Amino acid sequence: MRPRSLRKPCSGSHILGSRWLSDPSRKVILKFAVSCRVLTLVLQALFNVVIPDHQAEAFSPPRLAPSGSVDKLVEGLLGGLSRWDAEHFLFIAEHGYLYEHNFAFFPGFPVALLVGSELLRPLRGLLSQRSCLLIAVALLNSLFSVLAAVTLYDLGCLVLHCPRQAFYSALLFCLTPANVFLAAGYSEALFALLTFCAMGQLERGRGWASGLLFTLASGVRANGLVNVGFLLHSQCRGFFSSFMVLSPTRQLVKLMASVCLSVLALSLPFALFQYYAYTQFCLPGSPRSIPEPLVQLAVDKGYRTTEGNLPPWCSWDLPLIYSYIQDVYWNVGFLRYFELKQVPNFLLAAPMAILVASAIWTYVTTHPWLCLTLGLQRSRDKTPHPGFLSPQVFVYLVHAAVLLLFGGLCMHVQVLTRFLGSSTPVVYWFAAHLLQDKEPLLRSLETAPAKPSSEDCPPGQRVPRNSIMVLFCNWKTCSAVTRYILQYFLTYWLLGLLLHCNFLPWT
Repeated sequence: MRPRSLRKPCSGSHILGSRWLSDPSRKVILKFAVSCRVLTLVLQALFNVVIPDHQAEAFSPPRLAPSGSVDKLVEGLLGGLSRWDAEHFLFIAEHGYLYEHNFAFFPGFPVALLVGSELLRPLRGLLSQRSCLLIAVALLNSLFSVLAAVTLYDLGCLVLHCPRQAFYSALLFCLTPANVFLAAGYSEALFALLTFCAMGQLERGRGWASGLLFTLASGVRANGLVNVGFLLHSQCRGFFSSFMVLSPTRQLVKLMASVCLSVLALSLPFALFQYYAYTQFCLPGSPRSIPEPLVQLAVDKGYRTTEGNLPPWCSWDLPLIYSYIQDVYWNVGFLRYFELKQVPNFLLAAPMAILVASAIWTYVTTHPWLCLTLGLQRSRDKTPHPGFLSPQVFVYLVHAAVLLLFGGLCMHVQVLTRFLGSSTPVVYWFAAHLLQDKEPLLRSLETAPAKPSSEDCPPGQRVPRNSIMVLFCNWKTCSAVTRYILQYFLTYWLLGLLLHCNFLPWT
């Protein structure tokens, strides 16, 4: 049986099996998330109109269809969502994988955009396909982000055993430093939703549903492969808990079969994607029809198409186009980004790196025995630790540590903010933990007498307030830690919109 919280800030009933909107906290999160999405779309349109676009050296394919007046209006209102890597996703959704470097972007999100644009087919008389795709980006990513916030709250209630901290973390997710990437034509919003849903299903003991969602997530972003660790850890815990009760041999066989199945399932989208690339570039076949303007773009920019020479990766023992592209086109590799000219990008990623590193240090120093036993053996400390310091957080912390280490050493380091902000709940759980632990105003709100229940709130249950907005309204009285956290979240939330939507360096 899971230990119940004994600390007052984390007390209170939370019925997970109730209807989706019966929890008033979920309603507050839903309202705040929708408000943040609407404000994001309005601000990106405003910044895109007021500030001239920077002439960046980014992928910019020609428009094949003529633009009407409505298309120009859509481009003016939503064009800020199509910058940098978003152009790749839009291009793939419209034309497919024509160029070799397009295979750096997994097919999950383009497929979602294509489905969304098909739902707008009745408007094709007024809109071009690109305009339909831009509208699909705005609507789908807004929907994915809102659902991800609510899903994060549900996950927090399951893992943290502290509904208040789960509530704060979900509100913070609405103000995530990776905000612009949850709105623009990037795959982060869909990946966050699938990942948080999969984690929640695993916490509920629904291994098959969790495995399916993790598999879908690995078809959206490559780092979804790392999520196999959650399944493996859960299976190992089940093995050790039943080792002394059931037949050890039978349990070991079951464990090995489960591990193999999990690895194969999560690797399947990646393997199929690599095989598809191999059939396009390395095997003889009928030539693919490519519009002349796109052929000319390939000639001008040196892009490789399926009609070009055989790529060198085709002759590899393990012909992985993804590894080749990351190496040749993006110069991704161990310590390759450690150059003096990249210092500004390291500074840009520093707040997120410090936040996650602090979370790791805090947890490890609190639970050294739990960490030494890889979370498979209960801590010798009998004191209950609800919230971020709950023993269940261990596997999430290891996941965050792996992402931080890989992102900091092997990737373009400025990507770290969106990489971690859309992949791990630890970012928001630890920030909520700091707010709850260091902010007297939050503690006073938690101990204040309950307000009278509204008509939508179950009898006897407190009507929740948006605690983050309360902190903003009482900014001068907030603690230093609170101000540092909220300044970081809000500054990156706004600055990302301002820069990214105008092709300025915020990727």
